[in-house]
Amino acid sequence: MTQEIDLEKYHQLALQKQKEHRKFLATLKKKAPKNLDKIALEIHDEVFQEIDCLACANCCKTLGPNFKEADITRIAKYFKMKLPAFEAEFLQVDEDGDKVFKAMPCPFLGGDNLCSIYDVRPKACREFPHTDRKKIYQINHLTIKNTLTCPAAYLFVEKLKDRL
Repeated sequence: MTQEIDLEKYHQLALQKQKEHRKFLATLKKKAPKNLDKIALEIHDEVFQEIDCLACANCCKTLGPNFKEADITRIAKYFKMKLPAFEAEFLQVDEDGDKVFKAMPCPFLGGDNLCSIYDVRPKACREFPHTDRKKIYQINHLTIKNTLTCPAAYLFVEKLKDRL
């Protein structure tokens, strides 16, 4: 049985610690420890032992991925749809010129929080919340933003702060 995740609790904690997290991540950008990538990956793995994405799926409910052409081609092919038909049905161009979902939650998210296109999902979905990335300090702005949506991202920053 999957443990329910208190999203509001994590959101409030992330809001309260935003300034502290921003300051901490800025110090990593100035002078990253030599073994930061290794430590970050260990913490990423630890966090995902604690947080079950299927108990949350907040990213799939609230954040739409930015669709790259390769994503669109792969998913349209999966549905045996022509690209224009796939785009017309699911996507729109946002104010930044990015292709994103017309509406959230993700149309491919099931009631059980499972992704119906998991094997062909967009790259942005595969990589979220980007906490296993090398040189994590290069995406500080994104990491801070993700702590507000993703309990795993919040815990990642907290554990990283404790470890360093």
